[in-house]
Amino acid sequence: MTKTIEALKSGEISSGRGLNQETALKRAGDTRWGSHYKTILRLISLFPFVVNVLEYVKEDGNNSEQRAEACHLLNVIQSFEFIFNLYLMKNILRVTNELSQALQRNDQDIVNAMALVKVSKQRLQNIRDDGWSLLLDEVSLFCDKHDIIVPIMDDIFVSQGRSRCKAQKISNLHHFQVEIFYQVVDRQLQELNNRFIEVNTELLLCIACLNPRHSFFALDKEKLIQLAQFYPLEFSSTQLLALDSQLENFILDVRSDDHFSDLNGIGALSQKLVETRKNIVYPLVFLLLKLALVLPVATASVERTFSAMNVIKSRLRNRMGDEFLNDCLVAYIERETFDCIDNEKIIQSF
Repeated sequence: MTKTIEALKSGEISSGRGLNQETALKRAGDTRWGSHYKTILRLISLFPFVVNVLEYVKEDGNNSEQRAEACHLLNVIQSFEFIFNLYLMKNILRVTNELSQALQRNDQDIVNAMALVKVSKQRLQNIRDDGWSLLLDEVSLFCDKHDIIVPIMDDIFVSQGRSRCKAQKISNLHHFQVEIFYQVVDRQLQELNNRFIEVNTELLLCIACLNPRHSFFALDKEKLIQLAQFYPLEFSSTQLLALDSQLENFILDVRSDDHFSDLNGIGALSQKLVETRKNIVYPLVFLLLKLALVLPVATASVERTFSAMNVIKSRLRNRMGDEFLNDCLVAYIERETFDCIDNEKIIQSF
Protein backbone atom coordinates (compact mmCIF):
# COMPACT_ATOMS: atom_id res chain seq x y z
CA MET A 1 0.00 0.00 0.00
CA THR A 2 2.86 2.34 0.87
CA LYS A 3 4.52 1.72 -2.51
CA THR A 4 1.26 2.41 -4.30
CA ILE A 5 0.82 5.74 -2.51
CA GLU A 6 4.41 6.72 -3.33
CA ALA A 7 3.89 5.78 -7.01
CA LEU A 8 0.72 7.87 -7.14
CA LYS A 9 2.55 10.87 -5.70
CA SER A 10 5.51 10.47 -8.10
CA GLY A 11 3.24 10.04 -11.12
CA GLU A 12 4.38 6.51 -11.97
CA ILE A 13 0.74 5.41 -11.94
CA SER A 14 -2.42 7.47 -12.34
CA SER A 15 -5.73 7.38 -10.54
CA GLY A 16 -9.19 8.00 -11.91
CA ARG A 17 -12.26 6.26 -13.26
CA GLY A 18 -11.40 3.36 -15.54
CA LEU A 19 -7.64 3.74 -15.10
CA ASN A 20 -7.41 0.69 -12.88
CA GLN A 21 -8.43 -1.41 -15.88
CA GLU A 22 -5.54 -0.06 -17.91
CA THR A 23 -3.01 -0.71 -15.14
CA ALA A 24 -4.21 -4.16 -14.09
CA LEU A 25 -2.47 -7.34 -15.14
CA LYS A 26 -4.42 -9.06 -17.90
CA ARG A 27 -4.28 -12.76 -18.65
CA ALA A 28 -2.83 -13.42 -22.09
CA GLY A 29 -5.21 -15.07 -24.55
CA ASP A 30 -4.31 -18.31 -26.30
CA THR A 31 -5.18 -17.03 -29.76
CA ARG A 32 -4.25 -13.33 -29.67
CA TRP A 33 -0.59 -12.29 -29.66
CA GLY A 34 -1.67 -8.71 -29.03
CA SER A 35 -2.87 -9.77 -25.57
CA HIS A 36 0.61 -11.16 -24.80
CA TYR A 37 2.14 -7.82 -25.74
CA LYS A 38 -0.26 -5.92 -23.46
CA THR A 39 0.41 -8.35 -20.60
CA ILE A 40 4.17 -7.84 -20.93
CA LEU A 41 3.82 -4.04 -21.00
CA ARG A 42 1.64 -4.07 -17.88
CA LEU A 43 3.96 -6.47 -16.07
CA ILE A 44 6.90 -4.14 -16.72
CA SER A 45 4.97 -1.07 -15.52
CA LEU A 46 3.53 -2.86 -12.46
CA PHE A 47 6.63 -4.90 -11.62
CA PRO A 48 7.26 -3.44 -8.10
CA PHE A 49 3.60 -3.95 -7.17
CA VAL A 50 3.68 -7.55 -8.39
CA VAL A 51 6.74 -8.13 -6.21
CA ASN A 52 4.96 -6.48 -3.30
CA VAL A 53 1.92 -8.77 -3.67
CA LEU A 54 4.09 -11.89 -3.93
CA GLU A 55 6.01 -10.88 -0.80
CA TYR A 56 2.70 -10.51 1.02
CA VAL A 57 1.53 -13.95 -0.14
CA LYS A 58 4.90 -15.44 0.80
CA GLU A 59 4.47 -14.25 4.37
CA ASP A 60 0.71 -14.47 4.84
CA GLY A 61 -0.53 -17.00 2.30
CA ASN A 62 -3.49 -19.23 3.11
CA ASN A 63 -1.42 -22.43 3.12
CA SER A 64 2.13 -23.67 2.81
CA GLU A 65 1.71 -24.57 -0.87
CA GLN A 66 0.61 -21.05 -1.74
CA ARG A 67 3.49 -19.54 0.24
CA ALA A 68 6.03 -21.86 -1.40
CA GLU A 69 4.75 -20.98 -4.88
CA ALA A 70 4.96 -17.27 -4.11
CA CYS A 71 8.54 -17.75 -2.87
CA HIS A 72 9.45 -19.55 -6.09
CA LEU A 73 7.85 -16.88 -8.27
CA LEU A 74 9.73 -14.17 -6.40
CA ASN A 75 13.03 -15.90 -7.11
CA VAL A 76 12.13 -16.26 -10.78
CA ILE A 77 10.88 -12.76 -11.57
CA GLN A 78 13.69 -11.09 -9.62
CA SER A 79 16.35 -12.78 -11.73
CA PHE A 80 18.27 -11.14 -14.56
CA GLU A 81 17.30 -13.92 -16.99
CA PHE A 82 13.58 -13.34 -16.45
CA ILE A 83 13.91 -9.59 -17.00
CA PHE A 84 16.08 -10.19 -20.05
CA ASN A 85 13.47 -12.51 -21.60
CA LEU A 86 10.69 -10.11 -20.63
CA TYR A 87 12.28 -7.17 -22.47
CA LEU A 88 13.32 -9.33 -25.41
CA MET A 89 9.74 -10.48 -25.96
CA LYS A 90 8.51 -6.93 -25.50
CA ASN A 91 10.81 -5.70 -28.27
CA ILE A 92 9.87 -8.53 -30.64
CA LEU A 93 6.11 -8.34 -30.06
CA ARG A 94 6.31 -4.56 -30.43
CA VAL A 95 7.63 -5.09 -33.97
CA THR A 96 4.93 -7.58 -34.99
CA ASN A 97 2.00 -6.07 -33.04
CA GLU A 98 0.59 -4.02 -35.94
CA LEU A 99 0.90 -7.01 -38.28
CA SER A 100 -0.93 -9.24 -35.78
CA GLN A 101 -3.72 -6.69 -35.40
CA ALA A 102 -4.06 -6.28 -39.18
CA LEU A 103 -4.34 -10.04 -39.75
CA GLN A 104 -6.98 -10.40 -37.01
CA ARG A 105 -9.36 -7.76 -38.36
CA ASN A 106 -12.50 -8.95 -40.12
CA ASP A 107 -12.00 -6.45 -42.95
CA GLN A 108 -8.42 -7.46 -43.68
CA ASP A 109 -6.53 -4.92 -45.77
CA ILE A 110 -4.28 -7.41 -47.52
CA VAL A 111 -2.12 -4.83 -49.28
CA ASN A 112 -1.26 -3.06 -46.02
CA ALA A 113 -0.85 -6.39 -44.23
CA MET A 114 1.75 -7.51 -46.79
CA ALA A 115 3.51 -4.17 -46.39
CA LEU A 116 3.58 -4.77 -42.64
CA VAL A 117 5.18 -8.18 -43.25
CA LYS A 118 8.08 -6.48 -45.04
CA VAL A 119 8.33 -3.84 -42.32
CA SER A 120 8.35 -6.50 -39.58
CA LYS A 121 11.08 -8.49 -41.34
CA GLN A 122 13.23 -5.40 -41.76
CA ARG A 123 12.79 -4.28 -38.16
CA LEU A 124 13.57 -7.76 -36.82
CA GLN A 125 16.72 -7.85 -38.96
CA ASN A 126 17.70 -4.43 -37.58
CA ILE A 127 17.19 -5.74 -34.03
CA ARG A 128 19.42 -8.72 -34.79
CA ASP A 129 22.15 -6.55 -36.31
CA ASP A 130 22.12 -3.58 -33.93
CA GLY A 131 19.74 -4.33 -31.07
CA TRP A 132 21.90 -6.32 -28.67
CA SER A 133 23.61 -3.39 -26.94
CA LEU A 134 20.37 -1.42 -26.70
CA LEU A 135 18.55 -4.39 -25.18
CA LEU A 136 21.31 -5.08 -22.67
CA ASP A 137 21.38 -1.42 -21.59
CA GLU A 138 17.59 -1.37 -21.23
CA VAL A 139 17.57 -4.54 -19.12
CA SER A 140 20.50 -3.40 -16.97
CA LEU A 141 18.79 -0.07 -16.26
CA PHE A 142 15.61 -1.85 -15.17
CA CYS A 143 17.56 -4.26 -12.96
CA ASP A 144 19.50 -1.44 -11.30
CA LYS A 145 16.25 0.37 -10.59
CA HIS A 146 14.72 -2.69 -8.89
CA ASP A 147 17.85 -3.99 -7.13
CA ILE A 148 18.29 -7.05 -9.34
CA ILE A 149 21.84 -8.35 -9.73
CA VAL A 150 23.25 -7.90 -13.24
CA PRO A 151 25.78 -10.67 -14.05
CA ILE A 152 29.20 -9.85 -15.48
CA MET A 153 29.01 -10.88 -19.11
CA ASP A 154 32.56 -12.29 -19.23
CA ASP A 155 31.95 -14.63 -16.26
CA ILE A 156 31.00 -18.30 -16.66
CA PHE A 157 27.26 -18.80 -16.99
CA VAL A 158 25.68 -20.76 -14.12
CA SER A 159 22.25 -22.21 -14.85
CA GLN A 160 19.54 -22.34 -12.20
CA GLY A 161 19.20 -25.73 -10.51
CA ARG A 162 21.43 -28.75 -10.70
CA SER A 163 22.14 -30.40 -14.01
CA ARG A 164 22.50 -34.19 -14.23
CA CYS A 165 25.26 -33.92 -16.77
CA LYS A 166 28.28 -31.71 -16.83
CA ALA A 167 27.29 -28.70 -18.89
CA GLN A 168 29.66 -27.05 -21.31
CA LYS A 169 31.21 -23.95 -19.79
CA ILE A 170 30.11 -20.83 -21.62
CA SER A 171 30.16 -17.16 -20.71
CA ASN A 172 27.11 -15.15 -19.74
CA LEU A 173 27.60 -13.15 -22.93
CA HIS A 174 27.40 -16.29 -25.08
CA HIS A 175 24.34 -17.57 -23.26
CA PHE A 176 22.29 -14.38 -23.42
CA GLN A 177 23.46 -13.13 -26.82
CA VAL A 178 23.85 -16.32 -28.85
CA GLU A 179 21.64 -18.91 -27.16
CA ILE A 180 18.74 -16.59 -26.40
CA PHE A 181 18.87 -13.28 -28.29
CA TYR A 182 20.02 -14.50 -31.71
CA GLN A 183 18.01 -17.72 -31.58
CA VAL A 184 14.73 -16.01 -30.67
CA VAL A 185 15.08 -13.29 -33.30
CA ASP A 186 16.13 -15.83 -35.95
CA ARG A 187 13.10 -17.98 -35.17
CA GLN A 188 10.79 -15.02 -35.59
CA LEU A 189 12.38 -14.15 -38.93
CA GLN A 190 12.16 -17.77 -40.06
CA GLU A 191 8.49 -17.94 -39.04
CA LEU A 192 7.65 -14.86 -41.11
CA ASN A 193 9.66 -16.16 -44.08
CA ASN A 194 7.94 -19.56 -43.90
CA ARG A 195 4.44 -18.17 -43.58
CA PHE A 196 4.82 -15.38 -46.13
CA ILE A 197 6.90 -16.85 -48.92
CA GLU A 198 6.95 -15.01 -52.24
CA VAL A 199 4.22 -17.18 -53.79
CA ASN A 200 1.85 -16.76 -50.83
CA THR A 201 2.42 -13.02 -50.72
CA GLU A 202 1.75 -12.69 -54.45
CA LEU A 203 -1.39 -14.80 -54.11
CA LEU A 204 -2.76 -12.57 -51.35
CA LEU A 205 -1.95 -9.41 -53.30
CA CYS A 206 -3.81 -10.81 -56.30
CA ILE A 207 -6.85 -11.56 -54.13
CA ALA A 208 -6.77 -7.97 -52.89
CA CYS A 209 -7.50 -6.83 -56.46
CA LEU A 210 -11.06 -8.15 -56.08
CA ASN A 211 -11.80 -5.66 -53.31
CA PRO A 212 -14.85 -3.59 -54.42
CA ARG A 213 -14.12 -0.59 -52.21
CA HIS A 214 -13.81 2.91 -53.69
CA SER A 215 -15.57 1.95 -56.93
CA PHE A 216 -13.34 -1.07 -57.53
CA PHE A 217 -10.22 1.05 -57.43
CA ALA A 218 -8.03 -2.02 -56.77
CA LEU A 219 -9.32 -4.04 -59.76
CA ASP A 220 -6.36 -5.08 -61.90
CA LYS A 221 -7.00 -7.42 -64.83
CA GLU A 222 -3.41 -8.65 -65.10
CA LYS A 223 -3.27 -9.49 -61.39
CA LEU A 224 -6.58 -11.36 -61.56
CA ILE A 225 -5.38 -13.44 -64.51
CA GLN A 226 -2.25 -14.19 -62.51
CA LEU A 227 -4.53 -15.27 -59.64
CA ALA A 228 -6.34 -17.69 -61.97
CA GLN A 229 -3.00 -19.17 -62.99
CA PHE A 230 -2.52 -20.32 -59.38
CA TYR A 231 -5.42 -22.73 -60.00
CA PRO A 232 -4.49 -24.75 -63.12
CA LEU A 233 -7.09 -27.43 -62.33
CA GLU A 234 -9.86 -24.82 -62.40
CA PHE A 235 -8.70 -22.69 -65.33
CA SER A 236 -7.45 -24.29 -68.53
CA SER A 237 -5.44 -22.32 -71.07
CA THR A 238 -8.63 -21.76 -73.09
CA GLN A 239 -10.50 -20.52 -70.03
CA LEU A 240 -7.67 -18.12 -69.20
CA LEU A 241 -8.11 -16.52 -72.62
CA ALA A 242 -11.86 -16.31 -72.06
CA LEU A 243 -11.28 -14.84 -68.58
CA ASP A 244 -9.19 -12.03 -70.10
CA SER A 245 -12.11 -10.84 -72.20
CA GLN A 246 -14.66 -11.48 -69.47
CA LEU A 247 -12.72 -9.38 -66.96
CA GLU A 248 -12.70 -6.35 -69.27
CA ASN A 249 -16.49 -6.46 -69.54
CA PHE A 250 -16.86 -7.17 -65.82
CA ILE A 251 -14.70 -4.21 -64.75
CA LEU A 252 -16.59 -1.73 -66.96
CA ASP A 253 -19.95 -3.19 -65.91
CA VAL A 254 -19.57 -3.08 -62.12
CA ARG A 255 -17.91 0.34 -62.11
CA SER A 256 -20.90 1.83 -63.95
CA ASP A 257 -23.61 -0.05 -62.00
CA ASP A 258 -24.99 1.78 -58.93
CA HIS A 259 -25.82 -1.57 -57.28
CA PHE A 260 -22.08 -2.12 -56.79
CA SER A 261 -21.17 1.39 -55.61
CA ASP A 262 -21.19 0.89 -51.82
CA LEU A 263 -19.88 -2.64 -51.38
CA ASN A 264 -17.45 -3.50 -48.60
CA GLY A 265 -15.41 -6.68 -49.06
CA ILE A 266 -15.39 -9.53 -51.55
CA GLY A 267 -18.08 -11.36 -49.55
CA ALA A 268 -20.53 -8.54 -50.22
CA LEU A 269 -19.44 -8.53 -53.88
CA SER A 270 -20.27 -12.22 -54.29
CA GLN A 271 -23.72 -11.71 -52.72
CA LYS A 272 -24.48 -8.78 -55.01
CA LEU A 273 -23.40 -10.76 -58.09
CA VAL A 274 -25.89 -13.49 -57.16
CA GLU A 275 -28.66 -10.96 -56.44
CA THR A 276 -28.18 -9.27 -59.82
CA ARG A 277 -27.62 -12.63 -61.60
CA LYS A 278 -24.30 -11.37 -62.92
CA ASN A 279 -22.73 -14.56 -61.57
CA ILE A 280 -24.36 -16.23 -64.60
CA VAL A 281 -23.17 -13.53 -66.98
CA TYR A 282 -19.56 -13.74 -65.70
CA PRO A 283 -19.13 -17.39 -64.60
CA LEU A 284 -15.32 -17.38 -64.75
CA VAL A 285 -15.06 -14.20 -62.70
CA PHE A 286 -17.51 -15.64 -60.18
CA LEU A 287 -15.43 -18.85 -59.96
CA LEU A 288 -12.34 -16.73 -59.31
CA LEU A 289 -14.23 -14.88 -56.60
CA LYS A 290 -15.34 -18.14 -54.93
CA LEU A 291 -11.75 -19.41 -54.88
CA ALA A 292 -10.63 -16.14 -53.31
CA LEU A 293 -13.33 -16.48 -50.62
CA VAL A 294 -12.44 -20.08 -49.82
CA LEU A 295 -8.71 -19.45 -49.30
CA PRO A 296 -8.86 -17.19 -46.21
CA VAL A 297 -11.65 -19.33 -44.71
CA ALA A 298 -9.54 -22.48 -45.05
CA THR A 299 -6.50 -20.72 -43.61
CA ALA A 300 -8.47 -19.27 -40.70
CA SER A 301 -10.04 -22.67 -39.97
CA VAL A 302 -6.61 -24.27 -39.64
CA GLU A 303 -5.37 -21.41 -37.42
CA ARG A 304 -8.50 -21.64 -35.24
CA THR A 305 -8.10 -25.40 -34.91
CA PHE A 306 -4.49 -25.22 -33.73
CA SER A 307 -5.35 -22.38 -31.35
CA ALA A 308 -8.29 -24.35 -29.96
CA MET A 309 -6.06 -27.36 -29.33
CA ASN A 310 -4.25 -25.34 -26.66
CA VAL A 311 -7.58 -24.95 -24.86
CA ILE A 312 -9.03 -28.45 -25.38
CA LYS A 313 -5.94 -30.62 -24.96
CA SER A 314 -4.76 -29.19 -21.67
CA ARG A 315 -2.37 -30.68 -19.13
CA LEU A 316 -5.25 -32.52 -17.45
CA ARG A 317 -6.47 -33.96 -20.77
CA ASN A 318 -3.17 -34.68 -22.48
CA ARG A 319 -3.99 -38.39 -23.07
CA MET A 320 -7.11 -37.67 -25.07
CA GLY A 321 -7.58 -39.91 -28.11
CA ASP A 322 -7.72 -38.50 -31.65
CA GLU A 323 -11.41 -39.28 -32.21
CA PHE A 324 -12.52 -37.73 -28.91
CA LEU A 325 -10.20 -34.76 -29.53
CA ASN A 326 -11.75 -34.17 -32.97
CA ASP A 327 -15.26 -34.28 -31.50
CA CYS A 328 -14.32 -31.83 -28.74
CA LEU A 329 -12.64 -29.48 -31.23
CA VAL A 330 -15.71 -29.40 -33.47
CA ALA A 331 -17.95 -28.66 -30.49
CA TYR A 332 -15.58 -25.92 -29.27
CA ILE A 333 -14.88 -24.23 -32.61
CA GLU A 334 -18.52 -24.31 -33.73
CA ARG A 335 -19.93 -23.58 -30.26
CA GLU A 336 -22.16 -20.78 -31.56
CA THR A 337 -23.90 -23.30 -33.81
CA PHE A 338 -24.21 -25.90 -31.04
CA ASP A 339 -25.69 -23.30 -28.66
CA CYS A 340 -28.68 -23.06 -30.99
CA ILE A 341 -29.43 -26.80 -30.71
CA ASP A 342 -32.00 -27.75 -28.08
CA ASN A 343 -30.77 -30.18 -25.42
CA GLU A 344 -33.90 -32.31 -25.87
CA LYS A 345 -32.99 -32.97 -29.51
CA ILE A 346 -29.50 -34.04 -28.47
CA ILE A 347 -30.94 -36.46 -25.89
CA GLN A 348 -33.34 -37.91 -28.47
CA SER A 349 -30.49 -38.34 -30.94
CA PHE A 350 -28.59 -40.53 -28.50
